[in-house]
Amino acid sequence: MIRVVIVDDQALMRSGLRLILEAEDDLAVVGEAGDGRAGVELVERARADVVLMDIQMPVMDGLAATRTILARPAAPAVVVLTTFDHDEYVYEALREGAAGFLLKNAPPEELVEAVRVVARGEGLLSPAVTRRVIAEFARQRPAGAAADPALDQLTEREREVLEHLAAGSTNAEIAASLILGEATIKTHVSNVLLKLHLRDRVQAVVYAYEHGIVRPGTDP
Repeated sequence: MIRVVIVDDQALMRSGLRLILEAEDDLAVVGEAGDGRAGVELVERARADVVLMDIQMPVMDGLAATRTILARPAAPAVVVLTTFDHDEYVYEALREGAAGFLLKNAPPEELVEAVRVVARGEGLLSPAVTRRVIAEFARQRPAGAAADPALDQLTEREREVLEHLAAGSTNAEIAASLILGEATIKTHVSNVLLKLHLRDRVQAVVYAYEHGIVRPGTDP
């Protein structure tokens, strides 16, 4: 059973999300909160696997709440809820380690699949849209950032895998492109995340744009 916490200041939104999720046999909503601070406290008590997090809330906003939750050991996956697909707060949440984001007007089946995806630890929802958001805001950041010495630890193959991750490719797609087995790709992905101190594939995409592995406005 996947345990979900909903953090949103709109009661109607919380109720709607609960109805959709609890119609599924493998999902259970174990709590709701109307602001970020209450959400942080609830997540600690509820032992959630996935948190659906609004951004603009009173007391503590979703960005601060996401940062606090993900700083703790064995943190759940956080999915940012937004009404916009080009939102600087979404970009910052992804940089902080959110597993992805979901538009509030997304179809019910997309919400359900999103929860299952991040619960499996896969991250990166809607790769094309997520990559577009990252590219847009990476474009606006000052150029000339210092190179990360950790990049030198990557093998040539791991660097190729990072480029494919930045394109939003799945392990199967990377395997087909590089003519390797999926198990081998999974190992390479794990090595990339470990060497670059990244939480998941979403952070790998952010990292690739911010360190010039790929450039905003072009396909990796």
